[in-house]
Order: sequence, then C-alpha cells, then structure tokens
Amino acid sequence: MATFMYMRLGLMPTIVVSSPQAAKLFLKTHDLVFASRPPHEGAKHISFGQRNLSFAEYGPYWRDTRKMCTLELLSTHKINSFKSMRREEVALCVESIRDAAYKGRVAVDLSDIVSSLSVDMSCRMVLGKKYRDEDFDERGFRSVIKEAVQLAGAPNLADYIPFIAPLDLQGFTKRMKSVNKAFDVFFEKIIEEHLQSNDGERTKDFVDVMVGFMGSEESEYRIERPHIKAIIMDMLVASMDTSSTTVDYALSELMRHPKAMKKLQKELEDVVGLERMVEESDLEKLDYLSMVVKETLRLHPVAPLLVPHAATEDCTVNGYHIPKKIAPYH
Repeated sequence: MATFMYMRLGLMPTIVVSSPQAAKLFLKTHDLVFASRPPHEGAKHISFGQRNLSFAEYGPYWRDTRKMCTLELLSTHKINSFKSMRREEVALCVESIRDAAYKGRVAVDLSDIVSSLSVDMSCRMVLGKKYRDEDFDERGFRSVIKEAVQLAGAPNLADYIPFIAPLDLQGFTKRMKSVNKAFDVFFEKIIEEHLQSNDGERTKDFVDVMVGFMGSEESEYRIERPHIKAIIMDMLVASMDTSSTTVDYALSELMRHPKAMKKLQKELEDVVGLERMVEESDLEKLDYLSMVVKETLRLHPVAPLLVPHAATEDCTVNGYHIPKKIAPYH
C-alpha cells in the first residue's frame, strides 16, 4: 500500500508523505532530486529574497553558503569558543530564577526567562553582544522574531494560487514587509558596527566571519549585505525559537510526570552533585537527561512538518511518476 498521496493545494501539485519508509525515499534515496525548495512568499519578503539557507533553492549559492556556515560558523572549534559565554548566561539565568524565588509567593514566568536566555545567547554568538528590545524596534526584538516565525509558517493563499499574490487578500505581504524593514534597519546597523570595529582581541562572532567573506570572488556568488542579513536571520530565528520552545515543553512534561522529574534530579545529583553548575562536559554522562530531551522532541516537535521540498526534475519513486516542481510534505 502506498504511503504517500497526491493532491493539489490550490494550483500547486503536492505529495503528502505519511510514513518513515516513504520519507526515506524522498529524503535519502532521491535526495538530490528533492533538495530544492518551492517559491515561498514568506521567505521572499522576510528572508531578503529567499537567500537564507532554509528556503534557498538548491544550487551553487546554497552549496557555497552551506559550506561557509558549516566550516566557518558551525564548526566544533567555533562553537567551543563560546563555551564560557554560554556558561555565563546560564549562570545569570539561574540567578534570576533564584532571586525571583526569594521574593516569596510570586508567580515566575519561566517561559519568559528561558526565552530571554535563548535571545541573549544567540545575540552574543551571532551578533557579538546582547541587545535590548529598544535597540531593535519599538515592537521589541522577541515580538518581531515571533511574528516573523508566525508569518513564515502561516497558510498563505499566495503560495497556492500565485497569480493572486499582488492582491494581498490576507494582509500578510504588508506585515511581512514591515517585519523585513525592521530587520533590515537593525542588521544594517550591526554590519556597519562590525565593519568599523578595530578590536582584534575579542572572540570573532558569526557576523565577523561573514563580513570577512563580503565581496569575495572565491565562489560563483559574491557574498553581499542581503546574503549576510538572510543568514543572520536564519541563525537567530532557528536558535531562539527552537531552543526556548523545547525547554518550555520539557519543563511542562516534567511537571506533569513527577516520577520522571525525581529520576532526572537523582541523575543530576549523582553525576554533577549539588555544589556546582552542570557543565557541557557533563552532558555525555547524563543519559536520562538525553532521553528526556528526545522524548520531548518526539511529543512536541518544534516543526511538526518539514519545510517543503521541491523536485528539480521528473523522477520515479517506488514505481510512481513524480513530475518536476512538485512539493512533498513530510
């Protein structure tokens, strides 16, 4: 029995893939054919012309950008260079929770605290320092990030019936352009700060690395400001939204399952003790914590549906003809 189904969403041909075995055919066996992305109104308006890694079409630009990010931004050495910063931010977060607890019977918004931690860590790694909401926009940094994520994931009629896009029937385009303008002004300021910085002793952040590639002729594509802004957007949105949401759900599930919480607390006491903070080097010894995280992601996946792929050519999958440009949903 086939585990994928053909349908049309508006004018767009689509395949719904509903089993791990079928998903493997699209994502592994025929991965190169389905490596691209379909046109996406949200990415076009918010992510600087769909130049980010998440929504860029498969081709030389995507390959070069992915290589740059893997080698220069997300390497083990680069991630480890920010270890002391992460330790510092987690300590500040724990201290803020402790201070709130000392105030007596006062409700503590852990979601807000965890979100702030995620924002601060992401900003320091990507942008080089923490920014207050008023440094960004009158709406606030986190609120605009949240709106960008909501708009990018919202069902947009223009994605399914492209010729009505100029009408902006849902008002999404106007909102997306407003979000993009806020990010554009902020990122432009960030890039200028890095271009004018003469501090050679500080740890290089992600923007420093990308600015170093700006105007380079080493690849088929010149890395310019719109590309840097799109990649910054990718890094910030991916790290902020996914991390804080997962921690939120993990804490909620532990509250609902006291036995699991006690077992996790016992593991932390046995492996780490009560006299110090948990260090990143402890994580490989915390087997039950790893299970808690994995179970949280299973129960509450941050992105239940993967970003749609698009076929770059006609192909045959499990005996079925799949035409070019069709979009599988997994």
